[in-house]
Amino acid sequence: MSRFVRNSPYRHVFAPQPKRDKVYEGIKLTRSAWDSNFMSANSDYIAISWAVGGGGAVGLMKVGDYGRHDTVNLFTGHKGAVLDVDFSPFNNNILATASEDCFAKIWTVPEGGLTENISEAAQVLRGHKRKIGNILFHPTAENVVTTTAQDYLLKLWDITTGEEKASIGGFGNIIQSQSWNYDGSILATYCKDKKVRLVDPRGGDNAVVAEVESHLGTKGARALWAGKNDLVLSFGFGRGAQREFSVYDPKNMSTPLVKSAPIDNSSGVLCPFYDEDSNLCFVAGKGDGNIRMYEITPGADAKGIVYLLGQYGSNQSGSAFTSLPRRSCNVNENEIIRIYKITGTALQPLHFTVPRKSELFQDDIFPHCRGDTPSLTSEQFFAGENAVPQLVDLENGFVAKAPKAVAFDKTEAKKELTEAEVRAALKEANNRIAYLEAELAKAQAK
Repeated sequence: MSRFVRNSPYRHVFAPQPKRDKVYEGIKLTRSAWDSNFMSANSDYIAISWAVGGGGAVGLMKVGDYGRHDTVNLFTGHKGAVLDVDFSPFNNNILATASEDCFAKIWTVPEGGLTENISEAAQVLRGHKRKIGNILFHPTAENVVTTTAQDYLLKLWDITTGEEKASIGGFGNIIQSQSWNYDGSILATYCKDKKVRLVDPRGGDNAVVAEVESHLGTKGARALWAGKNDLVLSFGFGRGAQREFSVYDPKNMSTPLVKSAPIDNSSGVLCPFYDEDSNLCFVAGKGDGNIRMYEITPGADAKGIVYLLGQYGSNQSGSAFTSLPRRSCNVNENEIIRIYKITGTALQPLHFTVPRKSELFQDDIFPHCRGDTPSLTSEQFFAGENAVPQLVDLENGFVAKAPKAVAFDKTEAKKELTEAEVRAALKEANNRIAYLEAELAKAQAK
């Protein structure tokens, strides 16, 4: 890793410790030991995997509703712990959840937020045979998600119909993370078999287009695309349990650009967040108080690709993290990313800003960024089309479009039989078998 001082507009990025009156209190984070982020956020809401007595639930907080929350309204439709959540990038009122109960579900947030618990999902995605650990919306196509589960499968879905569009195998163990490239044509995944794979979910039998063995440690790891850059980053553990990262060229995965560069010897799973508009990677860790900031420079030599700018320091360890889309940040304060961190029962918003004396719009740190308009319909995506994101100018601020109602064609699951019904059906079948055997014996005796 390069440590020389260089001229970067982000050299002095910092996040102040949030004041108590700007913190959300009363958070009850799930007690699951899964390695996901357990949170997702947009400009209106923060969704959190919630601890409940039985089954699984998601708590919904309104952005800006600081203070203590003794009662939080929940989505409560799962029968097992909720392991991952993700908001639609194009509709603030659409939330996807993945659970230990082997189902992924799509929820619609009522206008104005939850006023009571909701147990009926807008859509249920059925197909995995083991618990689902990860769910992710497509970055450019509307109403498309991918899921991964302990059945070692990655599935592609149309959420409006609940239809499974593809099921991809070839993974040697649990898939621990997934990340789309800039135009949403390829996924980078990290698997517990210690391999980074590039996957085209529409590729049929040739879906896995590249793979390489990465971190040799046994703990959880993540892989993600470096935004607009044709680079793949992975964060994990080495054989000696030290935390490390690697950088790959997706055109030549077998030869890493940076191989197993050390970070530290802490034990928490790393949670990286990439800001594609600044080429900064913010790396938190479960159990860590600090958040490291790396600047990525594509095309540099191996020593200069990744540069440690600094870190946010805190003695309050984090147990869950998520980041806010760039368009939702406060450009008047030069906020380039906001990371939400749960520590104990508090949810802290960390506003990473670039200090500037001028009060004018800083176009060098706020280029056009992703908006909330999809580039493709789900039909176009499933037909094989690709498209880069639709961009917006932040100079006059960003106003989210009014959420569009989504028509879900929900297919109800077959009713599960009770024990009495199963026994009655078995008795009827046995009687039928006995009758047929008797008829066969008569026919053979003639």
